[in-house]
Amino acid sequence: MLVRPALREYRTWNTDSRRWAAYQPRAGDIIVATYPKCGTTWIQRIVDLLVFQTTEPRPLDKTSPWIERRIPMSPEEVMASIDAQTHRRALKTHLPLDGLPLYDDVQYIHVGRDGRDAVLSFHNHLSGVKDQILVANDALGLADETIARSYPRVPADPAEYFHKWLCMGAIAGQTDGYQFLSYFELEKSYWSERHRDNIHFVHYKDLKADLESEMRLLAAFLRIKVAEQIWPSLIHAAEFNAMKEQGAELMPGVVGMFNDGKDRFFNKGLDGRWRDIFDPADLATYTSKLAATLPPGCVRWLEGGRRMASPRDFAADGS
Repeated sequence: MLVRPALREYRTWNTDSRRWAAYQPRAGDIIVATYPKCGTTWIQRIVDLLVFQTTEPRPLDKTSPWIERRIPMSPEEVMASIDAQTHRRALKTHLPLDGLPLYDDVQYIHVGRDGRDAVLSFHNHLSGVKDQILVANDALGLADETIARSYPRVPADPAEYFHKWLCMGAIAGQTDGYQFLSYFELEKSYWSERHRDNIHFVHYKDLKADLESEMRLLAAFLRIKVAEQIWPSLIHAAEFNAMKEQGAELMPGVVGMFNDGKDRFFNKGLDGRWRDIFDPADLATYTSKLAATLPPGCVRWLEGGRRMASPRDFAADGS
């Protein structure tokens, strides 16, 4: 079952990859793996709809828990909650693939998004976090010898945040990803394993362009059969506005962390807003980092999804 153990340890203010050491996989487990604000909750909701095949809004932070998240649950508590689940399990992670154990009978869904859209959404997300969460992150950072400092505060200006995100790392060995991990290195880790038949790639733009097709592709990957007559209701429940309306029920443990509740967590879901916000020099740096870190096929996919990339890009010997 185990192809390889985790190859690297990742620890930030809200992330500790060591928490995965106690994970006991079941055949058919689903892991939703993303950089933050790339469509994580969207895919969690779609997977939930496919597994349960009803539109009832279930709390995703309980049915699809985030294992490496430091708070509010201890490692023992989160593993107990996972082990107690009797339905097909889905788990969430924001770790690079080399920070996870890789199993051949676990299915991994990697969701991508243009980094410029993701970081703008991430700025909105982080700038709305309540003060008590920031203070808790301070304590976590100071207590961890690999961090040993308080949690960096988010600048009010999204352009300033983008500059820091591009030029400052949060962990040793990374030079970008301010407050979190490197977007470029995380995407590289998944792209390098794209040939595996238990790893499925989904892109935010593709979800927006043709939600039904992407949901059907995902159901086929997960080997889940859905009766044709219930597809319309599942697709409607997975639309952004429907999820935003049910945000308090879908993510009760998370939306309470934000000053504006679900309206902050489920923000706009729009792409391309960065064009009028970020500095041209920083945008040039972003493009250079993409080209230096990732192969052209991955760059094409990150910028435009399946419709810009080609099948050759996803082949084991492709670019």
